[in-house]
Amino acid sequence: MSASGSVDVFDQGFEHEQVVFANDPATGLKAIIAVHSTALGPALGGTRFHPYASTSDALRDVLNLSRGMSYKAALAGLDLGGGKAVIIGDPASLKSEPLLRAYGRHVQSLGGRYYTACDVGTFSADMDDIARECSFVTGRTVAHGGAGDSSVLTAYGVFQGMRAAAQVAWGTTSLARRTVGVAGVGKVGRHLVRHLVEDGAAVVVTDVYAPALERIRDEHPTVRVVASEADLIASELDVYAPCAMGDAITDDVVDALSATIVCGAANNQLAHPGVEKALEERGILYAPDYCVNAGGLIQVADELEGFSFERAQQRATGIFDTTLRVFELAASEGLPPAIAADRLAEQRMREVGRLRGMWVPRG
Repeated sequence: MSASGSVDVFDQGFEHEQVVFANDPATGLKAIIAVHSTALGPALGGTRFHPYASTSDALRDVLNLSRGMSYKAALAGLDLGGGKAVIIGDPASLKSEPLLRAYGRHVQSLGGRYYTACDVGTFSADMDDIARECSFVTGRTVAHGGAGDSSVLTAYGVFQGMRAAAQVAWGTTSLARRTVGVAGVGKVGRHLVRHLVEDGAAVVVTDVYAPALERIRDEHPTVRVVASEADLIASELDVYAPCAMGDAITDDVVDALSATIVCGAANNQLAHPGVEKALEERGILYAPDYCVNAGGLIQVADELEGFSFERAQQRATGIFDTTLRVFELAASEGLPPAIAADRLAEQRMREVGRLRGMWVPRG
């Protein structure tokens, strides 16, 4: 505790390099930018626009998300660090060009230590607005030379990870005749449903946003819709795919699941340490979230080289092999896959990061 009685974060295992609180009263901007690590290169991670109940909730989310981005980039073999940003508020009512441009100026002030991209509540067109004030933006529209919607390769990568999990669980990479439950059919879940239907899976979905469900019904009439996530979890499933917000896998969910595999696009799926062991004890194969959902990061990172969708998709296909490598290490070391993925990511950050140190702008 400090002299004032408040908690000193530096005494609580705080590991982030930098956290910035961005404020612009004229536009209503309240944002937090968290740079977890630049040991492998400048931090890259999306901007989430969400109506958090409190600043504390927003801070907790951005710290967790940015840490996950460091691990995601490391495991994907990218020369990038981990960062994330959150804008506090309802994007439906608060988002505006002036606010996004004000946010862009705050990102610009970091001098390239943090590159932003899309996330929940932000889109490629928003990145174009941010880029009017900032040089460190990816995931821009195709019209502006960008990679466009990163959810395309996020979903593709999750599908590759799911195929790898199916190989381990059932000896085949096909999801044909398997029942897959997708919780959240927004930007990523919608594309994932298409891959699953094309592969011959029976798909069950739910979402809190009714128009998203209507769109799935229109695009894929064979997909079954259930009313709630609880109903989905109670369904007879072979694979459960959380594709909405984090903390989706709780102790109660583990107890209720009939699925053999958990593999989805949501970040920070495990609600608390120890859930990964509960999954293992129940015989449920967990494909670590930041391993399988790295396709979007790979897509927007490719933009930094001059975007090629074919090249980015080829790199995202490698998520299949990376996921298998995680499962192989887990099996050989007697570890839950979540711990095995952490060890592989930490090994790369440690070994390559030694050569780089903290990334600072060159000028």
